[in-house]
Amino acid sequence: MNPSLARTFADDLFAWFESGDNARLVRAFRSPCSGVPHDVAAAYAVVAQHEPLLDAISRLRIAVSATEREALLRFSERVRSIAPQTDIFDLFELQLEPAVASDEPEVAGDFRLAEARTAQAPSSVRARKAHFSASALNAYAECPRKWYFRYVCAAIEDKSSSASTYGTAFHAALEDFHGEFPEPSPALEAEMRTKIVGYVNWAFERFRNEFDTSVEVELQKRRAQRTAQRYIDWLVAESARAPFTVIGREIGANLELDGFDFVGYIDRLDRDNRTGEVAIIDYKTGSIATTPAEYREKVRTFRDFQLPFYYWARTAAGDTVSRLALIPLKDALVDVAPVSVEVGKTITIGELESARARMIEICTQLTSGELTAFPVARDPSACTYCSYANACADRPHEERERFGR
Repeated sequence: MNPSLARTFADDLFAWFESGDNARLVRAFRSPCSGVPHDVAAAYAVVAQHEPLLDAISRLRIAVSATEREALLRFSERVRSIAPQTDIFDLFELQLEPAVASDEPEVAGDFRLAEARTAQAPSSVRARKAHFSASALNAYAECPRKWYFRYVCAAIEDKSSSASTYGTAFHAALEDFHGEFPEPSPALEAEMRTKIVGYVNWAFERFRNEFDTSVEVELQKRRAQRTAQRYIDWLVAESARAPFTVIGREIGANLELDGFDFVGYIDRLDRDNRTGEVAIIDYKTGSIATTPAEYREKVRTFRDFQLPFYYWARTAAGDTVSRLALIPLKDALVDVAPVSVEVGKTITIGELESARARMIEICTQLTSGELTAFPVARDPSACTYCSYANACADRPHEERERFGR
């Protein structure tokens, strides 16, 4: 065991014992010295953002194998037994690397250079997960280096931002809302406007602790309330134009293609009351394509796999999918204007088949065990909100920034 690593581990545990700092305990937990497998430790570290780590372990908040469960409980028992005079090295049975014996006498003030170690031979990388999501494929298409940092290294715990929490809360509000109003209509307009206020308030209250401050909660809630009323404007007009029924909310999308499992969740699934055809609806609280043509181009050039993945998942389930739509819910100052793509018209079946083929191709590459390099994106915009930008020395820079480098 590396002495420096072991001492850091012991220091973190004693710091937690003395101060109760959950962050120091989590860091020790994720150390190789803890005896807990890396993937399990990373998963529980996420849960520990919301509750004390030892409580999460005692409740077995994440399903793991019997061997992994034993490692978790063993770590918990050892930590709970720590006392002021506890020897952490003995408690966790840490064996430090023995010092190299030398026949030459040590001289005060002298130092000895360590023997050069043989460099580790480079090896290929294989995807750790047995299943894939549209977001993982999108990350790889946008920047292979980002995919490597996120899905292979699990380099950092990416704390949720105000924007992502806003999106999560708004999605939850609309899911509950359409549970009560699966068939929106102009006749229900007044009731829908009243009820959606309550659903938005309740959703943001549920996610209150995910925001940094109470002020931020209220500001984001008010923004959501204004956007929700514009959503009702669109819902009333759309149901008058073509009556529909919401037949699915946060519905699982599972698909197997050439031996690869794809998983995800569809925000909303609608059925046209006149034709019986299905529309796949995806709520977007971030930046998206602004026109159907722009989104089609992203699909055609393999920069977005989400709606094509959902299309093939629902087609495999027996639905006749005629429309794919992105509903922008980011800006409370503009009307809700969906980016709607008509299958067979705005986008062809051939283009959706090409996207499916590219999904399989990417998964084949990621699981081949032959990848040894992960190039960075060429477009600097891919780095704007990337959590790994500071660690990526090869990232592209905006033209205006290059003069200062």
